[in-house]
Amino acid sequence: MPPLLTVLRNRDAALYLTATVVSGFGTSALWLASGVWVKDLTGSDGLAALCLLAMWAPTLLGPLLGTLADRVRRKPLLIGANLLLAALLLTLFTVDSPDRLWLLYTVLFVYGAAGVVHDAAESALVTAAVTPSLLGEFNGLRMAITEGMKLVAPLAGAGLYTLYGGPAVALLDASTFTLATLLYAALHVRETAPEPSGRTPVSEGIRQLRAHPVLRPLILAGGTTMLFAGLTGSMLYAVIDDLGHSPAYAGVLYAVQGAGSVTVGLLAGPALRHLGAPRFAAYGIALTALATALRAVPSDALALACSAASGVGLPCVLIAALTAVQRETPDALLGRTVATANTLVFAPNVLGLGVGAVLVELVDQKPLLVVAGGLWLLTAGWLLRRPADVSHAGAGLGGGARAR
Repeated sequence: MPPLLTVLRNRDAALYLTATVVSGFGTSALWLASGVWVKDLTGSDGLAALCLLAMWAPTLLGPLLGTLADRVRRKPLLIGANLLLAALLLTLFTVDSPDRLWLLYTVLFVYGAAGVVHDAAESALVTAAVTPSLLGEFNGLRMAITEGMKLVAPLAGAGLYTLYGGPAVALLDASTFTLATLLYAALHVRETAPEPSGRTPVSEGIRQLRAHPVLRPLILAGGTTMLFAGLTGSMLYAVIDDLGHSPAYAGVLYAVQGAGSVTVGLLAGPALRHLGAPRFAAYGIALTALATALRAVPSDALALACSAASGVGLPCVLIAALTAVQRETPDALLGRTVATANTLVFAPNVLGLGVGAVLVELVDQKPLLVVAGGLWLLTAGWLLRRPADVSHAGAGLGGGARAR
């Protein structure tokens, strides 16, 4: 049976993926709507970009937040995180003027913090349902689903926002988290007893990543990739302005990017086995670099093509790194190691978003896009030149037993 079908026939894996579809739809809709919401209220590209900054900022606390996934039962933790977000989103009904934006930013920050805990718990718990040899397929499917929401969710969110405003999108997102809670409650995964508090320190996740010859270069490359993703992502609305479209056109670009991510997600498992993690990640980074530099050309057709190419390229290093962490980390440390890896990969995104939000107000985005693309290419080249023993180890990420 093809590996993808084997994963889909697994009841618990299917429940995980269905929950990802449901909650991912609401999250993708909110990501777009929050930026458009702020843009409409203030007219500022920088303040609109700060919505993404607020959501990504909690990744800085990843090692600490991820420890929760090793200290308590992971299934109840997933349920609690989803219920918290469902309730929190309803407070956005009061955001109707610029002086209430502090509440939107606060909700987005808590949203991001709950997401850090959620991702750590889910990534750790899924290893009890999916065999190590199929983790590449599962993570590829999960990425395809999450990013594939850009095919429909941003357009739906933009349409819902246009008709009924931001609170309607918040209500939609709250509803999806409520449904996801029911799906997680139906899981039959058997959990191992969590480690007693204080048995293993938070720093163990950092030590695991730093000492591992496969994980270390992948995490470094992932962090560099997300730094430039944040920097260039802050320039999205400026690029749209150059194209002569309204801010809602971001939904179209996100949808095209989602199509590219669906494609690479479906192919990730076989690609990891054939290319090895370093090459799979490096080729994706290089493709994203070229697409970013070409965004400097104000052309609708090229903008759509670059969005599709970024959708294919950007997830590669993320899938490779997560699969490696899941396979190479003991279960007792998996929650904090996943969260620490996410911090090291996504925290630079916070820095990039912040710097980009300032730069986009001061200078033209075109030369910045070209420079970012060039630096991205250097990252891909560095990863390709890793020592042969690391590349060989990475090639095995699609099969074999996870180290315990």
